[in-house]
Amino acid sequence: MRCVDDSLYTGIARDVARRIAEHNADSGPGASYTRSRRPVTLVYQEPAADRSAASKREYRIKQLSRGEKLALIAGTGSTDD
Repeated sequence: MRCVDDSLYTGIARDVARRIAEHNADSGPGASYTRSRRPVTLVYQEPAADRSAASKREYRIKQLSRGEKLALIAGTGSTDD
């Protein structure tokens, strides 16, 4: 997700639309990182076979530089690792 301050937030969710709504809500289970950076918008998502695969991919994405993440969002970066 892209935050209002142009920072990028990476997470996993079964129901992406619900999770974005939670991040943008005034109260509830949104991440503390996004709480002061609302609204957030979805800029990239990819499917995963299961939660374990999603968590591993989330970790790999979090290790990318900002430039590499922007390339992934733009569709010019590598989707596998």
